[in-house]
Amino acid sequence: MSSLKTKPAKTAPAKVVLAAAAADIVLILAFAAIGRDAHHREEPVLGVLLTAWPFLAGAALGWIAARAWRTPLSVLRAGVPAWLGSVVAGMLLRALTGQTVVLPFIIVATIALAVFLLGYRLLVAGVARFRSK
Repeated sequence: MSSLKTKPAKTAPAKVVLAAAAADIVLILAFAAIGRDAHHREEPVLGVLLTAWPFLAGAALGWIAARAWRTPLSVLRAGVPAWLGSVVAGMLLRALTGQTVVLPFIIVATIALAVFLLGYRLLVAGVARFRSK
């Protein structure tokens, strides 16, 4: 009987994982801050955190489901799961906690979070491709 040897899954360097996670967090916080500012909401810091936490939790779920720490800058393997997790789980968590979930907000959040969470990864990929030529 032969033993099956499996290679351990490669993980990106810790500084890349931390930078990508930090970028996702900062961009989701920026999304929440921009939205709150556009609607002239009170309590800037606490309010931003209240708005952002469901999206942050959803992005974390996306990271875990996709094991995004392996390729945290990949648009498909990390960006899409973080984006979809932030939108889908974020909206579900908002609904479950009595926060507003209406179609225009869902549309805006879907587009804005796509631009933020996929956008910087696309920029990083473009710069890497440019540098390799």
